[in-house]
Amino acid sequence: MLRKKLQKSIFVYLLLCICVVCLGFVSYWVLPDRFFFDAVIISEDFYNEKGFFRSYPVTMLFYEITGLGRFPFPVVALIQLPVLLVVLYRIGIPERFANFTLRNALAYICLLLLAFFISMPSKEFITFLFIAIILFLLKNKRFRLRTTVLLIFSGIILFGIWFRSYFILVPVLALAIYGTSLVNFKRKVFAGVFSGLLVVTFLSLSYGFVKGEYLSQSTREELNEVRAGEEATNSVIVSPVSTKNWYGEVIGVFYGFISVNAPLNGFRHILKPQILAFVLWQTILMVYLLYLYKNCLRHRNRYKFEIWAFYLVFAYFIVQGVFEPDLGSAVKHKIGILPLIYFALYYDCFRKNISV
Repeated sequence: MLRKKLQKSIFVYLLLCICVVCLGFVSYWVLPDRFFFDAVIISEDFYNEKGFFRSYPVTMLFYEITGLGRFPFPVVALIQLPVLLVVLYRIGIPERFANFTLRNALAYICLLLLAFFISMPSKEFITFLFIAIILFLLKNKRFRLRTTVLLIFSGIILFGIWFRSYFILVPVLALAIYGTSLVNFKRKVFAGVFSGLLVVTFLSLSYGFVKGEYLSQSTREELNEVRAGEEATNSVIVSPVSTKNWYGEVIGVFYGFISVNAPLNGFRHILKPQILAFVLWQTILMVYLLYLYKNCLRHRNRYKFEIWAFYLVFAYFIVQGVFEPDLGSAVKHKIGILPLIYFALYYDCFRKNISV
């Protein structure tokens, strides 16, 4: 009976894979041009910026070495998307994946979003593969927990130094959320996320004290000032108060976190269904992950490896609140860490061999 359910779930997964690849192939002709701004920069490398450090130069070098940068975007989709889908398949297909539940619906949407955000040359393709390596360390449990966490943190920090600097903050915030979970708070889920927000706020204020400019002001706010009025900024995230002073930065950090993870303020885009869809997906995903995290905390000894997926996911979500300039970028970057989100969604399904 269980094997029959698993076979049905694998069949549904394969159908989704076909849909993802087909959507990715046609996305070049149906998506707005703004979806391909980064892809064009990466593939063309107009100013010969390719190199061995930082996200754009490394990505440009990757696509030149592999030759993918010379292919039409639909061909890139046909090559990249199956690779990512095989990675998710190797993580595992839950035996109830074929049932239409909220958990599965969120996973289905995550898979479909691959077609829109990684069907062209993309920094998220490299991020996705790196995150998958991190995830397999958690899933396979070949080392003791402390060693596994140390390896994961070391990898993330090196990835931050080499590719995307804001990843360096993820281990710090994950440790803060973990430490809070050990304290006998009545509402540990809320306390964990709040502690992460307090830590990133402190780091931002400290950065501002040293550099004279706070983190969100030097990244999100300045970028949005430069892009003001452009078509790609229709879902822009701008703090309601100036982030040039310490109290404005505090408000800006919390406002940014809410805007990219539970963007209820995004309902002002009621006449823009594509933005409204992102708003609903991100809000429901965040609330459901908090619900799963609460359940995981109740059995933390049993899921002592799996629970670290939640620490890392929420740490990343908090970091997004500081750096993300708009809702579209927030969704795209979430898809970059999809292996972790997928694992967190099904944390209680991976303690046994569920894939064939």
